[in-house]
Amino acid sequence: MPDRTSVDTRIAIIGGGFGGLGMAIQLKKRGIGDFVVLERADDIGGTWRDNSYPGCACDVESHLYSFSFALNPDWTRSFSRQPEIRRYLRDCAERFGVMPHVRFGHDVRAMRWEEDAQRWRIESSAGTLTASVVVVATGPLSDPVVPDLPGAERFRGVSFHSAQWNHACDLTGRRVAVIGTGASAVQFVPEIQRRVAKLDVYQRTPPWILPRLDRDFSEKERRRFRRWPLLQRLHRARIYLQHEALVVLFRHPRMMQRAQRVAFRHLKKTIADPALRAKLTPGYTMGCKRILLTNEYLPALGQPNVEVITTGIGEIRERSIVDRAGVERPVDAIIYATGFRPTTIGLEARTLSETWVGSPKAYLGTMAAGFPNLFMLLGPNTGLGHSSVVYMIEAQLAQVMKVLRYMERAGLSSIEPRAEAQEAFVAEVEGRMRGTVWTAGGCASWYLDVTGRNSTIWPDFTWRFRRRLSRLRARDYLGRRLTEAR
Repeated sequence: MPDRTSVDTRIAIIGGGFGGLGMAIQLKKRGIGDFVVLERADDIGGTWRDNSYPGCACDVESHLYSFSFALNPDWTRSFSRQPEIRRYLRDCAERFGVMPHVRFGHDVRAMRWEEDAQRWRIESSAGTLTASVVVVATGPLSDPVVPDLPGAERFRGVSFHSAQWNHACDLTGRRVAVIGTGASAVQFVPEIQRRVAKLDVYQRTPPWILPRLDRDFSEKERRRFRRWPLLQRLHRARIYLQHEALVVLFRHPRMMQRAQRVAFRHLKKTIADPALRAKLTPGYTMGCKRILLTNEYLPALGQPNVEVITTGIGEIRERSIVDRAGVERPVDAIIYATGFRPTTIGLEARTLSETWVGSPKAYLGTMAAGFPNLFMLLGPNTGLGHSSVVYMIEAQLAQVMKVLRYMERAGLSSIEPRAEAQEAFVAEVEGRMRGTVWTAGGCASWYLDVTGRNSTIWPDFTWRFRRRLSRLRARDYLGRRLTEAR
């Protein structure tokens, strides 16, 4: 590593969610204290801070959606809600002594690699910082997207994205339009349906929905977990194995029909109106798009004050929305549940987006060829359709620590994956992807990039990803010493 005096900090971590805090904790556990966590907001938590909409909860059981090195015996229910997960992250940060390293109000706007000095120059809303190593832990879904709909700027009512929920806006008795029917919408729609006068749900593609097997944990169960941690680890292992078994369905689309039958029964049981049921019936193989777990969403859509609109949006007016069939519906508030955009990182005259040309690629989903000393948590092809991404993050954290130790031993000032190693890994992933529901499911999901390649999902068992990252292949990296760079 370069001389400490040449940089402001050895390691800069961008983002204070699961990935950023997990990285900080691993550094602390290994005696590395020369790092900062750059957080754009005024608190940690990442997506579990930003997404505070009514009903916000995790769709993976909390005993699995948590750090293996910081188990929480006191989860109150199978699928915990946002406030509890946010408290868990705060507790982890305080327990492991991470909070003094967090710099709030640092919204990173640009980064540039300085070859001569072998360091990153980071421009943020709070000033400039230099670091030898940068770990990007902003997550792939951190910047909300609001679609550019005709006339949206003329709307005189209240409008906001679900990830930027306007808690000052009382929706009681109002006419509300929800644009989008993804993971966020299926959680908050039932919550607001009970209060609004009229709810219009604009659906482009119906999601596959399965019932959520949620329940409260009794005080007796939590006491057992606290007293015998092995019981909690066994419970976590059981959940993990159940989720891993689902990979077989994703890899063999015909077998997914079993799960589809469960979803069809759930739909038929909760929606009596044949016309509405037809609107809510997907025309693609389950798993091609994200599968949603909810018990409340479908019953909410069947209520008298709800209308599901599938004709698209033609125009937004001052106090109404006109669909593409020409039907105008008055509305007081618009809630966008329309997803997120990826973050870009600058390197001299290039950005990752320009290098990828719309198709993200990375070695082990963690480093990109041509971008020295830059690590990405939950990078390309590390997303999951069946299990906990926290498991994937931990596999990446172990790999990052291995690379940092290798740099120390070899006396390297910078390191990056070789282009051929990255190409080989991407080819390996694409080989695993062929024939899966993610490529043969018959839908156009956000998993697919502009080239039609699935650059989002890891198409196999998560233990295979972890095993792949459990060892460091020095031959796959290009390292430089400071004297060589100059």
